[in-house]
Amino acid sequence: MKSLSLLCVCTLVVLSGSMTAEQKLKNCNDVRAAYSSKGFNVNDVPNKGVNGAPLKVCPQGFSCCTLEMEEKLSQQSHTEIKAPVSKLSTNLQSTFRQRHDHFDNFFRELLKNAEVSLHNMFVRTYGMMYVQNAELFKNFFEALTRYYVSGSAAVNLDSMLSDFWADLLERMFRLVNVQYEFSDAYMECVSRHTEQLQPFGDVPRKLRIQLTRAFVAARTFVRGLTLMPEVVNKVSTVSASPSCVRAAMKMLYCPYCSGQVALKPCQNYCLNVLRGCLANQADLDTEWNNFLDAMLSLADRLEGPFNFESVMDPIDVKISEAIMNMQENSMQVSQKVFQGCGQPKPSMAFRSKRSIKDTGFNGRFRPYSPDARPTTAAGTSLDRLTNDVKKKLKHVKKFWSTLPETVCAGERIAPVDDCWNGTAKSSYESVVIGNGLANQVSNPDVDVDITKPDTVIRSQIAVLKEMTSWLKAAHSGNDISIDNDEDSSGGEESGSGCDSPSCDTDRDIYFSTPPNPGKPADDQRVKSRGPSDGGVATKGSMALALCGLALALLAPHLR
Repeated sequence: MKSLSLLCVCTLVVLSGSMTAEQKLKNCNDVRAAYSSKGFNVNDVPNKGVNGAPLKVCPQGFSCCTLEMEEKLSQQSHTEIKAPVSKLSTNLQSTFRQRHDHFDNFFRELLKNAEVSLHNMFVRTYGMMYVQNAELFKNFFEALTRYYVSGSAAVNLDSMLSDFWADLLERMFRLVNVQYEFSDAYMECVSRHTEQLQPFGDVPRKLRIQLTRAFVAARTFVRGLTLMPEVVNKVSTVSASPSCVRAAMKMLYCPYCSGQVALKPCQNYCLNVLRGCLANQADLDTEWNNFLDAMLSLADRLEGPFNFESVMDPIDVKISEAIMNMQENSMQVSQKVFQGCGQPKPSMAFRSKRSIKDTGFNGRFRPYSPDARPTTAAGTSLDRLTNDVKKKLKHVKKFWSTLPETVCAGERIAPVDDCWNGTAKSSYESVVIGNGLANQVSNPDVDVDITKPDTVIRSQIAVLKEMTSWLKAAHSGNDISIDNDEDSSGGEESGSGCDSPSCDTDRDIYFSTPPNPGKPADDQRVKSRGPSDGGVATKGSMALALCGLALALLAPHLR
């Protein structure tokens, strides 16, 4: 009797459950409301459940879905599966575009401030002598700016620095030897021996090393910040495959067909769908992380030995120190030049005015101590900028491989035992597969052709790999972003002389045997240089020599 009663109760419970499910399908009001809230026509939804045999994705039993609804919801699922990924990608692009602008503006303003600081200092320190030669320094900073913007494609930094010091030597040599006349050929001889003479001491060598390291690091780092949003933007244009859209539809909207509009997918189910849909993107992760590691390493260099700010801020003082070195060593430098290039002819104009003794250029200029340097970009500092960007770089490591976990979280999923598993409201039993294209061969929810990797993403993997090699080279102070002509610099440094044993012989050749007096030793080999071959234009040189008379008279008053 008890067994019969228990059987009746169980039967009633089963019938009650069946009647409840059947009642829900007989009444599709919840589905009509949910469907309409997505912007679709409510009249697409039947008032009660219909035969689901025509459906291509969702279960084909009794259903509140029609084939037309399924097609529209498939398009909606494509949008919804892409939306959170697009939002994350857009935020990442915005973050690093801002950091790029911060760094770029900072470096450009540092260059401008350095030029202004040098101008103000030199006007006060050297007066008219600087004003008459200000174009030399203006061109120097313009060349540095072009190198920062375009690199070696626009400016050969070694050659530019060598020309700068050679030009400065020519101008100063004329001023400290106003009692002589110098032909263009003679000054060409002087310029060619700038490195061996070392008239500016060790300043050119040190400054060359510091500028090269700082500029290569700065412009490569900024280029890396430019690249990040570009890569993300191109990857975000990759469309979802038809099998991904089908899987997304099944995960997000098939519960509608059974009247369970509030039912959300199981987390592991969601992970498998997203890992299938984003399989190609996940393959970016290895090179993306390598790129970020290289960016972080270069950021450390920017804070330390390759600090752009610490090189540019005192560049006026460094160049002034070089000028002081030339002033102090002018007699020895002149003697070496006279020995190597020949004894110059006395200036007739000079002899008719004053004696050599009275016009010797021996003024010692007062040092310049500015009260305050110009404020750097946005009132910030390089340390502050690098600390900020390093945090952002670390935060986006593994960005691509963790996208499924980021999307399949929070309100987008349901608890383990109260979720949609693709066929019913129950737990999800399949194993969660790994990231990347190769692992999708065993994906139970998305059909992925692992033999056809996405070409856009593969090209961006190659771009990241190349940029990483540039960053690593910049970390060592080298610019390999274009093919540089190694012979152009010969491995030497401006104003430093040559460190190889072979250069000692070279030095003897030029300066051991005095040539015929009054004639440059290399007259037969000298040609006047022009702007096209990196030489120094001699226009205005005579004016400089003549103004030396007046400047020499002013020298005692500049002390």
